[in-house]
Amino acid sequence: MNKILTPEQAVIVSNDLQKQQKKIVLAGGCFDLLHIGHIHFLEQAKKAGDILFVLLEHDATIKKLKGDNRPINTQEDRAKILAALTIVDYVIMLPENADNSFYDDLVIQLKPAIIAATQGDPNRHHKERQAKEIGATVVDVITPITNQSTTHLISVLKEI
Repeated sequence: MNKILTPEQAVIVSNDLQKQQKKIVLAGGCFDLLHIGHIHFLEQAKKAGDILFVLLEHDATIKKLKGDNRPINTQEDRAKILAALTIVDYVIMLPENADNSFYDDLVIQLKPAIIAATQGDPNRHHKERQAKEIGATVVDVITPITNQSTTHLISVLKEI
């Protein structure tokens, strides 16, 4: 079974899982350098349902969000790392030009029961809007963990 999917493949898989009455959880992020904060987030997201889909941002999106020196790992490598985790059922490779409309359409087609978030998520309003559209629930699965971010790890490594 291939755990790494295109958005189109993910919609087909999601529809099949819906027919089996599976509770789908949708999480997303960059997951550039996997760290304990990511693991806690994914573990708690998985506990919220039966199947965990992870939306994985494209390299170009991360570069826009985090700067020219990011990502450290390519989307393909990040997808393989996530797919190796037993808590992750599927990784969805997001395209380069994903915008709010694309995210909205994809979430509507995937129809998750739960959209996982971190407390204080700056994109919470988008997730709430999407959840309302499909009758899902946004759940804060963790609170942010101090000094556990890829940006923090990179700054520590630069000091060595």
